[in-house]
Amino acid sequence: MKSEKCVYNDVMKKILLILGFIVLCLPVLADNYNIYRGGATPNIDENERVLFILDFSNSMSEYLDGRRKVDLMIDTMRKILTEISPNISVGLRVYGHRTGFTPFEACRASSLISPISQENGFNIQNRLSEIKPRGMTPITYSLKQAVKNDFLGFTGKKHIILLTDGGENCDESPCKYVMELVQIRKDVTIDVIAFNIDDEDDLAQLECTSMVTSGKFYNAQTAAELARSLNNSISGLKEVEAKILKN
Repeated sequence: MKSEKCVYNDVMKKILLILGFIVLCLPVLADNYNIYRGGATPNIDENERVLFILDFSNSMSEYLDGRRKVDLMIDTMRKILTEISPNISVGLRVYGHRTGFTPFEACRASSLISPISQENGFNIQNRLSEIKPRGMTPITYSLKQAVKNDFLGFTGKKHIILLTDGGENCDESPCKYVMELVQIRKDVTIDVIAFNIDDEDDLAQLECTSMVTSGKFYNAQTAAELARSLNNSISGLKEVEAKILKN
């Protein structure tokens, strides 16, 4: 007959085996029961770097449904930024916020307003209210600066969310640029939100810019569609309490 000590040791071994089995099976259980964080997207890569590139060209001063387009954009961005996980590194670049003395200067009006970092949403919200729409639409130059400088030193995925109310007007082609980019870089994805754009050539250029990089393209004609587009673009970046969904 086993002593009490031997029985105790046998029980503890069985408990440890069961615990080990549970730890090994947790990933499988999570998949089976759809345990997720962040909307409908289960995989949130906290190494992902996100850069918003926003249009502050002169045309953003125009009115849509009784409000300036720039104000609609800023209000939507403020709401969106509160929903992004603080663990995700985000930054802000803007263009068109300066006019310049020459067309060349106007087509270089692109600035990194808030460098990419974690817990940066509040700072970006504050900076947005300081910027005024004034100039041109140097999309290609902004993308080049973002890829070359804004992600410098970062590894992992690089996600650009470009929001514009018009096509490139600085004698460059964002579509042509990204076609060249993907030949040497596979880590950059560009989502494009075309806001209240009717010109078919501009829409084609912008759609190409996203599709070539395996990004998403949104044609948002109204303020409500703008909100939905931005929400969809950042759906995998939101921090939501873990839930178990019924099959």
